Amino acid sequence: MSSILPFTPPVVKRLLGWKKTPTGSAGAGGGIGGVGEQNGGGQEEKWCEKAVKSLVKKLKKTGQLDELEKAISTQNSNTKCVTIPRSLDGRLQVSHRKGLPHVIYCRLWRWPDLHSHHELRAIDACQFAFNLKKDEVCVNPYHYQRVETPVLPPVLVPRHTEVLAELPPLDDFTNSIPENTNFPAGIDPPNNYIPDTPPPGYMSEDGETSDPQMNQSMESGSPAEMSPSALSPTSHGLDLQPVTYSEPAFWCSIAYYELNQRVGETFHASQPSLTVDGFTDPSNSERFCLGLLSNVNRNATVEMTRRHIGRGVRLYYIGGEVFAECLSDSAIFVQSPNCNQRYGWHPATVCKIPPGCNLKIFNNQEFAALLAQSVNQGFEAVYQLTRMCTIRMSFVKGWG
Repeated sequence: MSSILPFTPPVVKRLLGWKKTPTGSAGAGGGIGGVGEQNGGGQEEKWCEKAVKSLVKKLKKTGQLDELEKAISTQNSNTKCVTIPRSLDGRLQVSHRKGLPHVIYCRLWRWPDLHSHHELRAIDACQFAFNLKKDEVCVNPYHYQRVETPVLPPVLVPRHTEVLAELPPLDDFTNSIPENTNFPAGIDPPNNYIPDTPPPGYMSEDGETSDPQMNQSMESGSPAEMSPSALSPTSHGLDLQPVTYSEPAFWCSIAYYELNQRVGETFHASQPSLTVDGFTDPSNSERFCLGLLSNVNRNATVEMTRRHIGRGVRLYYIGGEVFAECLSDSAIFVQSPNCNQRYGWHPATVCKIPPGCNLKIFNNQEFAALLAQSVNQGFEAVYQLTRMCTIRMSFVKGWG
């Protein structure tokens, strides 16, 4: 039986020999999961070969092949840009998959566990970095760096605390949600381009459906994750002790609602990237499928809504920041107090994220700064910050 790829040029074999396996070593073995659909090992290897062949063909025409080999073999960032033409939507199609070219080749030759372009930042010397949106885009994997999670400074709290018998009530803005709010005037949904960091943060990368009755509530790591001593009253003249932040086992917990009724178990996210969709596959650590969830009180409207969830929403936790990306054919709506404070909006503002776009919905450093300030204002001020850690989402339509 003849092979689908009967001949592999020597240069392609050499480049495939530098492919990183999931364990981080170079070699022809192992796949680079995460670009588009996941396949078996054999199909994955063939796809990798096609991706390299496609790149080699382009670079031969421009005489840049030697520079690519030099960069990969020496693992040297002091090499020239290796560029290919940027497509209309910024993505590259190899076989049946589409992805961002710099992500594809960085995953191939440097980081097999790379999930998204949010995890990459171009080095200063790169003249054709993807985010510069030039006609040519650099795919030199050593012209990009992995975004590192910033270290949060410790919070200084009084050594002696008072335990309150009853927690103060939180300011409740969830029942006074204003009309759905789009991004500010003058910021239009991009036409499949992925801008660098446009004002209130859209970036497009993908594009399927959902509805108002189908809501999610996502809780990020709360102040209590830091230490009980972070919840202390104002205490002038007392010794202060630093409380350092440590990452919890799960960076967020997701609860699913239909109308006002909670449905199913809470999903705890341990992986940096996860998808919430409407399909009926079994859920796993990177996927929360809503299609299998049952509800005896589900009405016809909710049933119709569930048929349109489709690919839903993808959530990323990268470098201390959380992004929500709409994979649905219809917009998703997000209410994030942390995001709203960043842009000076009302805490209850509901942001519309169009299909194929995304928004930064939480930032650890911003929250840490608020926590450090609130510690000096007492227990109540710190406790009020727990509302900043709850984010609400709705498919297709917002609230109200």
